[in-house]
Amino acid sequence: MTLIAVHSVSHESSTLTAALLADYAVDALLAEARLTPKPALVDRRGSGAHRDLDLTRMTRSAHALRPTFAALATAAQGERASQALRERLALIGRRGEVAMLSATGGSNAHRGAIWVLGLLAAAAAMQAGNGSGEQICASAAQIAAFPDRFTPPVESHGLRVARRFSVGGAREQARAGFPHVREIGLAALRAARAAGHAENIAQLDTLMAIMTTLADTCLLHRGGLAALHAAQSGARRVLDLGGVGSTAGFAALLVLDTQLLALNASPGGAADLLAATLFIDRIASRGGDRQSDHNTYCNSSRNPHQEAQPQWNV
Repeated sequence: MTLIAVHSVSHESSTLTAALLADYAVDALLAEARLTPKPALVDRRGSGAHRDLDLTRMTRSAHALRPTFAALATAAQGERASQALRERLALIGRRGEVAMLSATGGSNAHRGAIWVLGLLAAAAAMQAGNGSGEQICASAAQIAAFPDRFTPPVESHGLRVARRFSVGGAREQARAGFPHVREIGLAALRAARAAGHAENIAQLDTLMAIMTTLADTCLLHRGGLAALHAAQSGARRVLDLGGVGSTAGFAALLVLDTQLLALNASPGGAADLLAATLFIDRIASRGGDRQSDHNTYCNSSRNPHQEAQPQWNV
């Protein structure tokens, strides 16, 4: 399979409606799911470390969440951050989880992404289409700062892991204004594009950049500190060797994939933040010729830049 680049010219309205924000959020989830090869994550090759998920279920989940993202954006239009808004959004998000589980047959495909992209979609709607990425993330932080008095008493895996390992987790990432999106993800994505890399390579390098410093509670939950350290050091090695677009960097990515599969752990938190990065980038670049859901991808058994390279064993 050769590397395929697909771009289409967008004629989108400059007004960020709730429906358009929902489309952007779904597109970001689809782009992340289809991006290949990712270490131990669901992609075009298969299920990664997730026995109960595959690309079909991820795709169903993403489409099922479109009404949820639209409802979140609609609820936030013309609003200021407040506890009432926070609790209204949380209720919509919990209903979205029900829709997701129904679409996947009970598998958790996007619970973390509902929190991350849901907050960002609401924050973007609060900005009435005029906010920068920084402003959207800041508004999301303001919403996340309020408690939800109606949170179900059952503690999530992420919260338990965050407490056990004394890490921030998804909640603190949001309260800090998504620094791994603002300061790491967007910078890595735009730098890779500026260097002339194909879109799929730019997105894979962005995932690696996020993984290098994120205390990913998905990794900690499934594989403990060993999985977190393997993911962080492995992602750093990919980038140190020239990124996914280099022969050595691509080989290092496949080694990382093997290591995380052996630990039965995947960087789901980093994947959510990659989707968030694509969402914010899509808002910033709307009206241009880049569409996240048309991301290119590389054959899982070949170096994406050098078709003459020998096949890798995945």
